[in-house]
Amino acid sequence: MNNTKGSLFMVAAMAAFSIEDMLIKSAAETTSIGIILALFGLGGMLIFILLTWRKGETVLHPAALSRPILLRALCEVIGRFCFALAITLTPLSSASAILQATPLIAMIGAALLFGEQVGHKRWLAVLVGFVGVLMIIRPGLDGFEATSLFAVIATLGFAGRDLATRAASPVLSNMQLGVYGFFVLIPTGLAIMMYQNEPLQFSTTAATQILGAIVFGVMAYNALTIAMRAGDVSVVSPFRYTRLLFALALGILIFGESPDLLTLLGSLLIVLSGGYTLIQTRKRTTTNNIPNAA
Repeated sequence: MNNTKGSLFMVAAMAAFSIEDMLIKSAAETTSIGIILALFGLGGMLIFILLTWRKGETVLHPAALSRPILLRALCEVIGRFCFALAITLTPLSSASAILQATPLIAMIGAALLFGEQVGHKRWLAVLVGFVGVLMIIRPGLDGFEATSLFAVIATLGFAGRDLATRAASPVLSNMQLGVYGFFVLIPTGLAIMMYQNEPLQFSTTAATQILGAIVFGVMAYNALTIAMRAGDVSVVSPFRYTRLLFALALGILIFGESPDLLTLLGSLLIVLSGGYTLIQTRKRTTTNNIPNAA
């Protein structure tokens, strides 16, 4: 039941994240990415502070300074910033497709850090997934875009965040983790604004888009945290691939994107590798449970 719950929350998180990405990409057409990140972080932090108080919990817990939480904050900054650049500078569909390699990296991390068993068939699936990423990025070919590397770096950041979430102390609630995760985006956005040193441009439309991104971001963030803490990383993570379906639909319907054949084939390889990984994981879980039941 824990893995089922985690999987359902992961799908809900991916749908909300896709809408959040769409709104951020739209806002970035007229507003600095630094402003977007700072306001996004501020709004999300305030919402999670209210939710934390509502549960009678303290916002500043001593465990917030533990190594997993500090590492989680660093990975959060890397993932959020680089993916914001990716969806701003490249098509939403291709950036989201590259991001689907996150479960593969998380599975490798879970095997190395948490001792989760990964057989040779699932390692082969990881290799196939990375081939799909290369088909989308196309290094060394005419279709290669250096800006697509931001999505690759974001993938590493988000995988690290998920693994750090798994390692976080259970005394910290999902709400408290949400406060810390959104807080680190505020100084990051302000630092970007200072570096860019550009005149502030902020419209009512952009404000509405950022507000919507905050709402869906909080929903997605909370659902993702629940998913990663409810089930096994190797079981729950493959359901991230549903984000690609949502992103493709939004990219085509909202931004008029037309993914080319290599992008679609690469995306298909990534999804198939994740699906195969999930099947192998379920087989292993079922096999292990039979002797336990006996």
